[in-house]
Amino acid sequence: MKTGTRLPVVLRGYDRDEVDALLKRVSQALSGGPPMSADEVRQARFTTVLRGYEHRAVDELLRECIRELQAMAPFGERPGRTRAQPAWLINWIQNARFSGAGLRPGYDVRDVDAFLDRVIAGLRGVAPPVTARDVRESAFRTVRLGPGYDEQEVDRFLLQLSAALER
Repeated sequence: MKTGTRLPVVLRGYDRDEVDALLKRVSQALSGGPPMSADEVRQARFTTVLRGYEHRAVDELLRECIRELQAMAPFGERPGRTRAQPAWLINWIQNARFSGAGLRPGYDVRDVDAFLDRVIAGLRGVAPPVTARDVRESAFRTVRLGPGYDEQEVDRFLLQLSAALER
């Protein structure tokens, strides 16, 4: 948030004390003080008074505050799609199918399958959970002749899986 932002005063505008109080709370939250959610800013309402802050300028500044508060929020609380349920993820992983590499080099089928089995076991709670970082950092042996999965398909799937695990 732009500190020291001077808002224009107009004949009829938002109550300056109310706006200043909210901006002070937002500033404190952004600098490590008492937490404040973006929803609290969205729900704020101000009285219209004589010699108040210009509505449009305040609204623009509050939109910027909301973006900054959202960026600071824990990942699971950020806007976007809802959290993927473990049962759904397990089903999605079990139904994943990859093309064979053919004559090109590909990822070793056993390595990829074993890794996905480990992810599923973690989602079921019978093994340590696999994190999104683990998925991003996974590496598989490459086979030239023999059963191998298309590397690009596996990489795309793992990218989606890591995103789902982060949510």
